[in-house]
Amino acid sequence: MSLKQISVFLVNKPGTLRTMTGVLAANNVDMRAISLAETREYGIARIIVDDVISAVDILKEADFVTSVNSVLAVEVPDQPGGLNTLLEIFAAEEVNIEYMYSFIIGTESRKAGMIFRVGDTSSAEPKLTARGLKVLSQEDLQQL
Repeated sequence: MSLKQISVFLVNKPGTLRTMTGVLAANNVDMRAISLAETREYGIARIIVDDVISAVDILKEADFVTSVNSVLAVEVPDQPGGLNTLLEIFAAEEVNIEYMYSFIIGTESRKAGMIFRVGDTSSAEPKLTARGLKVLSQEDLQQL
């Protein structure tokens, strides 16, 4: 149930991120989560969207360089210690986290979501679900 994450390479200058989000907004692409990392010359926006194929096509038409890779979205209780408990399970199962970022599932559900890039999503997912974690699918995100 891994998700597809789009990485968008952005020239590090004012307005580039807004241009990217404007292209997505103009084409009714719904971003569910976003993370931004930067270096001196460029940034990388990592986004989870409702329709990956359309979003990649739209971004490429607008001359953005993109790549797509698999990530895991895991539900976590929105309470003190929720993330720590989740990370304890990752450590116990020896799942290495390359990077992560969060998103809100809903204000009334008292749950959050964490996006994880791990070395091997296909082997990590069954280890995590066997420990009772809820790994979200693309369809789950569309229903939020």
